[in-house]
Amino acid sequence: MNTTPVTLIGLGPMGQAMVRSLLAAGHPVTVWNRTPGRAEGVVADGATLAASPAEAVAAGELVILSLTDYQAMYDVLGTATDALAGRTIVNLSSDTPDRAREAADWAAGHGAHFVTGGVMVPAAMVGTEAAYVYYSGPTEPFETHRPALARIGTPRHLGEDPGLAQLMYQAHLDVFLTALSSLLHATALLGSAGITASEAVTELMPTLSDIPAILQAGENIGAQIDAGEHPGHLSTVTMMGATADHIVTTSTAAGIDLALPRAVQSHYRQAIAAGHGKDNWTHIIDAIRTPGA
Repeated sequence: MNTTPVTLIGLGPMGQAMVRSLLAAGHPVTVWNRTPGRAEGVVADGATLAASPAEAVAAGELVILSLTDYQAMYDVLGTATDALAGRTIVNLSSDTPDRAREAADWAAGHGAHFVTGGVMVPAAMVGTEAAYVYYSGPTEPFETHRPALARIGTPRHLGEDPGLAQLMYQAHLDVFLTALSSLLHATALLGSAGITASEAVTELMPTLSDIPAILQAGENIGAQIDAGEHPGHLSTVTMMGATADHIVTTSTAAGIDLALPRAVQSHYRQAIAAGHGKDNWTHIIDAIRTPGA
């Protein structure tokens, strides 16, 4: 059994779930949190509570951060820089790719290896077979600690660039947050006609769940986009754009927010103006890649 000592800083629900998964696998785990009371549960399960960030860092070969953002890392580890040399810091907090790259330089300046990560499941799923985590940064320290990191979720290393894991994480959340907003926008739209949210969500959920099957039933969309091919034999920009226009008109009549449907509408209008009306809806990616071109 791999028993690498691990330090985990940040004990929100995600951090606590990671601690318990690591403890279950036999790792000695030292923890620290701004609010010590949050450590009571994991300490009862076998973790050791450090008195300071420096003490916590000194206790673990692998230092995992589960914080609000990267500024929180500086706020916490700024008092523990003398202890960072030789450690591998794995930051599973959310921030931008550029902030991740800056953090890698900062850590290197203190003699530490820095790996960026993005956990792709909620706390309740940490440590399960369904859990996976994107990582990027130096390969050697990542591979050294892969067995411990696998206790959180299946590791997916994207490359040496520290920003890649955050970029992939943000891309997933881009899809997720937009889908949530569209679900509630549609719920508000139906609500304007007196349909309850309970009824609306029940009716709308199959559209969300059916999207993967709908996309997979056609050609390989990703490969076609890479090749610059947008065959319009199944659907066209003009057809989808007309629907986008109707949604804006209906939303206007309903008196609800127009920001989301207008954003979608603008992608189709730009593609049509560029002469791509007969192409597949995927050709709107040009309007997204180069707005206003």
